Order: sequence, then C-alpha cells, then structure tokens
Amino acid sequence: MPYIVGLTGGIGSGKSTAAQAFADLGVTVVDTDAIAHALTAPGGAAIDAIRAVFGADYVDAAGALDRARMRKLVFSDAAKKRALEAILHPLIRERSSEQARAATSPYVILAVPLLIESGDYAKRCQRVLVVDCPEKLQIERVVARSGIEAEQVRAIMATQVARAVRLAAADDVIDNSGDKAQLRRAVEALHQRYLRFAAAGA
Repeated sequence: MPYIVGLTGGIGSGKSTAAQAFADLGVTVVDTDAIAHALTAPGGAAIDAIRAVFGADYVDAAGALDRARMRKLVFSDAAKKRALEAILHPLIRERSSEQARAATSPYVILAVPLLIESGDYAKRCQRVLVVDCPEKLQIERVVARSGIEAEQVRAIMATQVARAVRLAAADDVIDNSGDKAQLRRAVEALHQRYLRFAAAGA
C-alpha cells in the first residue's frame, strides 16, 4: 500500500474542494463518496441489494438510488440507516482499497466524510488531515450549494462527530474559512510535506 493521508471534514467544510486541489497536483484521490455514488448509479453494484431490502420505491426510473427518498428514511430510522450501511460499506471498503493499491502517485489522499467515526478507515492512514471552518459557515455553504434547509443541515451535522473531536484526531488541519486561493496555498504546502513523508516512509 502507498503512503495514505486520510482527508475528512464536516459537511460543507470544503473537503471536496481540498481533494480536487490535491488531484490538480497529480495526487491520486480515492473518494469514498464518489465510490458510493457509482455503486448507487444506474447499473451500480449496490442497486439490486437496495431494491431487495428497501423495495422498488427506493430506485428511480433510471435505475439509480432515489437519494432524496432514502435520505429522509435513514435520518428518521436508525435501523434502516444500518441496513443501507450494511449494503454499501463492505463494497466501498473493497473498492477504495483497490483504488489505493492501483495508485501511481507518491502518496494517496483517502477522502472519507466519516473518517474519524469509522475507525476502520483511520487505521489505514499514516496521517489524518481535517478541513475545518466555523459551523455557521458550514450551514451557509450547504444551504447555498444544495438548497437543503438549514434545519436539515444541522440534523446531518448532528450525526457527524463533534468538530472538537474531529480536530483532536487531526495530524494536520486546513482552516477553510477563507477563499479558494487560501485553501489552495494550504494544500500546496501540505503536498510538499507529504511528498517528504512518503519518500521517508514516515
């Protein structure tokens, strides 16, 4: 396995923007959200199991997961959330391992929204990088980007580990309360550090 940096952050923190900045520098990014989307797209490997467990109502006309309907269900029913995770998580773990092993860059960014909560993913990483910003800014960004109501964003945040716990688990932190240029400069500085760590096997 290559040197792996786990990238995480709360919803709306800017972790996807940070991941893209690393990708722009030629770093392989293994994104568990992107893997989950592929698994639940039309013809995705998880669709048959989702249809069998949840019923045809949770698969849309195109043959993909009906995300809006599933989101409402799992946020109101913990048992259903566990059932969905039991389908998706083993497949995501398998695909993410395959992608990391196939990487050709000196190190890999493993982007996992629930990295700290999962334990399993954190164990794979030599370092943990947290993208952080104030919670008020997280909510504003998600509302602007997704049109989700602020109350629903707060509900999603409540299912994630507390900001203080996430920061305490970090080896490195990017403060993303500024603009994209500031974020990119922070990524470039960390990229040089991670290249050194990967070369040294540290």
